[in-house]
Amino acid sequence: MSILHDFEYYKPADIKSAVELLDKFGNKAKILAGGTDLVVQMKENIVTPDAVIDIKAIDKLNEISLDDETLFIGACVTFTELMESEIIQKYFPLIKDMSATVASMGIRNRATLVGNICSAVPSADSAPILLVYDAEVVIKSKSGERIIPIEQWFAGPKKTVRKDNELVTGVAIHLIKENHAGCYEKLGRYSGEDLAQAGICVLVFEDQIYHVAFCAVGPVPKRAEITEKFLNGKEITPEVIKQAKKLLLEEISPISDIRSSKEYRIHMMDVMFDRGMKKALNKLRGGTHV
Repeated sequence: MSILHDFEYYKPADIKSAVELLDKFGNKAKILAGGTDLVVQMKENIVTPDAVIDIKAIDKLNEISLDDETLFIGACVTFTELMESEIIQKYFPLIKDMSATVASMGIRNRATLVGNICSAVPSADSAPILLVYDAEVVIKSKSGERIIPIEQWFAGPKKTVRKDNELVTGVAIHLIKENHAGCYEKLGRYSGEDLAQAGICVLVFEDQIYHVAFCAVGPVPKRAEITEKFLNGKEITPEVIKQAKKLLLEEISPISDIRSSKEYRIHMMDVMFDRGMKKALNKLRGGTHV
């Protein structure tokens, strides 16, 4: 299927030029990074922008860097690049593990983490990991820079707090010094290219602090704040996990759709929370950092 409508194509060489174009076109412009969503939507006439702004030539947006104990993942960094990055493997291997679950190799070679959260689909694989790490979304516009905590980013299904004249330049995550470990559990219909039917990420710390976040079981990916509050300060025992699962299932609000029934999602979140917590604790006790 071809793209049948006309549009202007721009390939700015720097962030300043890109935000000037966004300021000019506003909601009539679309950003092209990986293009795995945008190109399909344009072919199917779901979106018909007046301008497509290709940001892949902007060097800063292709960077994975660690400066002042803060990881920066540029807007054009693909999931394959995350998997292959020595920085990610050393300091954030949980991001590498998550990246390996995204779709197929061909999609991972093109799709970007920033594009994943900008699409804001409830099943976004990267969202639970960014949520447990307290990541920040870095945005530029002609009026300056905004830093948005990831928990404030998702405004609804396929909606974010980004304004039409703003460019997401990347995601920032502060390096965690405390001994910790984590696990991302994803339920898909088959091995390979599939969206999550349900997903949960667990991050455990040596001082008995726990971060839990989920995707595909509510209108937006979220931290399980009530479950975390119950868990924090407790040693994990079978009884504690049993009580925590009850709270977690009250925090999610899954629906039935083409990929799964509501009831199956609820059942599997119970299973995956148990599984993820045990895997994360085993890693922590083995001295593995994630």
